[in-house]
Amino acid sequence: MEWLILALVVAAAGYAIIIYNSLVSKRQMVQEGWSGIDVQLKRRTDVIPNLMETVTGYMSHERETLEAVTNARAAATAATNGTPEQRAAAEGQLSSALGRLIATAEAYPDLKANTTFLEFQEALQSVEDEIQMSRRYYNGAVRNLNIQVESFPSNVVANTFKFTKAQYFELENPSDRQVPNVKF
Repeated sequence: MEWLILALVVAAAGYAIIIYNSLVSKRQMVQEGWSGIDVQLKRRTDVIPNLMETVTGYMSHERETLEAVTNARAAATAATNGTPEQRAAAEGQLSSALGRLIATAEAYPDLKANTTFLEFQEALQSVEDEIQMSRRYYNGAVRNLNIQVESFPSNVVANTFKFTKAQYFELENPSDRQVPNVKF
C-alpha cells in the first residue's frame, strides 16, 4: 500500500513537471512571436520616413494625409512598450493612414512612375506581408498558451506558478485589418 501511494505521488509530481515545462515552452513561444511582430513593425516604421520623403515632393498640397501618416507613425513608435492591445490600436491607425496615403498617391501619375516610390511601395508591401505572418504565428502561440492555462489539470499548475493568459494581437477596426492596397 505504501508503494502504491508513493508511486501515485511520484507520478503526480512527474505529471506536474511535464505540465510546468509545457507551460514554460508555450510562454516562450508567445514571447518569440511577439518579438517577431516587434521586428516587423520596427521595419515598417523605418521604411515610412523614406517613403514620406519621396511622396512629399509630389503631394505637397496633401498636407493632411502626410501629417496623418507622420502622427500615426509617431504614435506607433511611442506604443512600442505597450500591451498588445495598445500596440494594435496604434498600428491600426498607422495602417489606416498608410492606406489613405497610397490611395491618394494613385492620383499622381508622376509619383506612380517614380522608381524610388515603387521600390518603397514594394518594401512596404513586403513588410505588411511579414507583419501578417508574424501576427498569425503570435496569435497561434497565444491560443496554445491560453488553452493550456485554462484547461484542467494544467490550470492547477498554471495558477500555482502564476502563468496567465496572453493577449491576442488584433486590430480593433475591421478596415484596419486590410493590408494597404499597394499597386504597381
